[in-house]
Amino acid sequence: MPAAAAEAGTVTARLTAPAARRKAPLPVPRDADPERLRVAAELLTGLRCHDPRLLLAEADVLRLAPAVAAWLERDAAPAAVRQGLTHGLPEKMAYPAGFLAHRLTALIPPPLPDRPAPDRPHPLHTCEGCDRAFRAPQPGRCRDCLPTSS
Repeated sequence: MPAAAAEAGTVTARLTAPAARRKAPLPVPRDADPERLRVAAELLTGLRCHDPRLLLAEADVLRLAPAVAAWLERDAAPAAVRQGLTHGLPEKMAYPAGFLAHRLTALIPPPLPDRPAPDRPHPLHTCEGCDRAFRAPQPGRCRDCLPTSS
C-alpha cells in the first residue's frame, strides 16, 4: 500500500497547490459601453457611503468596474447590484476589494433569455395605382386600388 499512500500525498499536494486555490476570473461585459462602465465605477465609489469599510482604492475601483458593468449589462439595476454587494457584510473584512470581487463573481445573475423583437408596423409604401401611402409587407396597391373579387 505504499503506492496508494504516495498517490494520496500527491492528490493532497495538488489540492493545496496555489493553482487549486486560484480564484475564478472577474466577470466582464460583452460590450464595452463607456456609460455603463462610468455608472459601475460610481456605484463602487459610493459603497463607502453605505459602509465606511468599503472605501476602495482607485486601482480597485478600476479593476472591479468591468465586473459591475457585467451585472448591469444583465439588466441588474444599480440598486440591486449595491444590495448584492453590501447585504450581510461580515464583521471583519481584511481586504474589502477581495470580498467584493468574490461577490461579483459568485453572485452574478444569469443573462436574461433572448427576447423576441417587438412587433413593428409594416413599412410604408406608395400605392402603384393612386400614389397614396399605405403600410404592407410588400409594395403594391393600397386596399382601395386592389381588385375586388365578386
